[in-house]
Amino acid sequence: MIENIKNNIDFFLRNLTKFSRKNYVEKNYEIIKANNARNMYMYDILFRYFKQTTQKDKVKLLDIGCKNWYYAKGQYDFLKSFCPVFQMDGVEVDAYRLYANFYSRYEVAKYYIKNLENTNYINDDLLNIKEKYDYITWFLPFVTIKPLKIWGLPMKYFCPEKMLNHAYFLLKSKGQMLIVNQGEKEVLIQKELLEKLELEYDYLGEIKSDFFEYANKRFGFLISKD
Repeated sequence: MIENIKNNIDFFLRNLTKFSRKNYVEKNYEIIKANNARNMYMYDILFRYFKQTTQKDKVKLLDIGCKNWYYAKGQYDFLKSFCPVFQMDGVEVDAYRLYANFYSRYEVAKYYIKNLENTNYINDDLLNIKEKYDYITWFLPFVTIKPLKIWGLPMKYFCPEKMLNHAYFLLKSKGQMLIVNQGEKEVLIQKELLEKLELEYDYLGEIKSDFFEYANKRFGFLISKD
């Protein structure tokens, strides 16, 4: 109870003040090197698990819970590899959470997407998104309450079934959604959510790439819409 009250107050103040240092630039070589590897990882897994569409109209991708979106270049390069016209949106409900250097997620994300055309960082709740998408990516959704509390979000944002249902609603016909969970416990919960909502999915097993390895094992689900 007390923890949730604190999270509510902190969250309210972050979004009221929108405080951040401006014009973030990453200068740490080790971080730059790691992020390059993570973007190659992103390109690799999207190329292996998503089917590339042959449609000529604009293709749209939504990334849910994009935080500072350091991996946007990998998604961008994936779309660019087969589609001449596309749009990328990243939605983050807690865009003004500050890092120790007093830059916000939003300001850091601006740096990572500044050279990516038709790429938009959206500070909002997923449930407010109404556009339809050909591709949706969702990395480490909150399927248990503890991580949400650790990240400092109010309890009202813990509604995994409702959010999953809405994410599926946002998929266009023939659209595809990749969900990646961390740890086997979360995998079981994710399976239960998908089956409760009667969504057809392919379980991809452990998500691996030669380009980067995360400390904790990650597992994937591919959801396709008829």
